[in-house]
Amino acid sequence: MLCIYVCGAFHAGGWLFLFPQRPDMLERVEGLYQALGGDVPRFNDKVVLVTGGSRGIGRGIVSAFLDCGAKVFACARNAPGEAEENTEFIEADVRDADQVQRLIDTVLDRSGRLDILVNNAGGSPAADAATVSPRFTEAIIRLNLLAPLLVSQKAHPALKDAKGSIINIASVSGIRPSPGTVAYGAAKAGLLSATASLAQEWGPDVRVNAIIAGLIKTSADAADEHYGGEHGLAAIEDKLPAKRMGTAEDIANACLYLASDAASYVSGASLEVFGGGEPPSFLTFAQDAPRLRRDD
Repeated sequence: MLCIYVCGAFHAGGWLFLFPQRPDMLERVEGLYQALGGDVPRFNDKVVLVTGGSRGIGRGIVSAFLDCGAKVFACARNAPGEAEENTEFIEADVRDADQVQRLIDTVLDRSGRLDILVNNAGGSPAADAATVSPRFTEAIIRLNLLAPLLVSQKAHPALKDAKGSIINIASVSGIRPSPGTVAYGAAKAGLLSATASLAQEWGPDVRVNAIIAGLIKTSADAADEHYGGEHGLAAIEDKLPAKRMGTAEDIANACLYLASDAASYVSGASLEVFGGGEPPSFLTFAQDAPRLRRDD
């Protein structure tokens, strides 16, 4: 039985809860791998640690590994609205070195090994770069860059013993301008650089890869907060090459691949999971120009 330990992004008082398995997701994952001519990767004999796993992308990653044979543990800043059966809780602030060490020790005490680390915890609210406080900027850098480095460092001995793998969840904000979230974009760019450097420094014992997540739709609340609600989402999706935004499941499926034996020669890679990317602004302006002339 695979054990997955998941820790939240903020706070020293997280909760560890057990997710039930989801046969519907397993069927979709099996269909994907069968279409590619291969078998679904199984992780029954592996131990996986995911940070930021109580909601959104993190919860999708947890569910994907769970459906491939996992028993899942998670910690987060807030308890889930509806606690699952057999819930357990654990404290862990991924920005704090002592708490991260205790987290790794707990994983090893309970499972005896660690095979896969997914650094998913992160995020940032919008902020005006001209007026934002130094404290805010430092907090964003600490969560999105320093915390993944810290967790990776503390987990390195166990991952080395297991010939394991690290997957860093980065963002398209790290490879294109990120106005309104300048510190976040800079931190994710740094995480991509760290991924390539660690892959060379820690190879061949530990593989290190990153996922560049594009625009991801996770919940109605997130849609209202970031994209102006359903109408805003529809307008954005209409401009994207894939005509839809990504989902947590899309990122989770990429994690399954990078963690599997099928990716045994993949290290130092930044896998773009963004449905073709965001169209350049000049193209959007050109497409909108005829409509604007008609409106005049």
